[in-house]
Amino acid sequence: MPMSPYVRRLRGLVGHDVLLLPSVSAVVVNDAGEILFGQRSDSGQWSLPAGAVDPGEQPADAIVREVFEETGVEIVVERLAGVAMHPVVYPNGDQCEYLNVWFRCRAVGGEARVNDDESLDVAWFRPDDLPAVESWIRLRIDVALKDEPAWYAKQGESHEELSLPHAL
Repeated sequence: MPMSPYVRRLRGLVGHDVLLLPSVSAVVVNDAGEILFGQRSDSGQWSLPAGAVDPGEQPADAIVREVFEETGVEIVVERLAGVAMHPVVYPNGDQCEYLNVWFRCRAVGGEARVNDDESLDVAWFRPDDLPAVESWIRLRIDVALKDEPAWYAKQGESHEELSLPHAL
């Protein structure tokens, strides 16, 4: 999985130790009510479009950039859906703790396709016919599809989805 120059530089300093990184992800819905997924090239798993926020970049700008870079789909951010810390351990042993901000977004243009080397496939899925995904992805989808205020783990609240180091 390609790293941004910023993350590459940090990895050079800390090796596989934990990096705390800002990240974004999107639950992108099209006019048919389907959700956009990418099949990750590093694990083969289906996932929501996501990525790291670059220094000086606002989260909403980062997710618009990431979705287009990964899928070729142009989006508009409709609302903030949630925010949470999320641990990940990559296949090469790199550890990250992401502060993930996720958005509900609407597709407004482009064509869903593999648009970089981070994905094997890109596809739209009906909410009642999603591919097998981990609970962290389900949490973001479930929250984003509700018309409620942004979700966050309340003080002292613990959720399995947010405490286990997820392998990719």
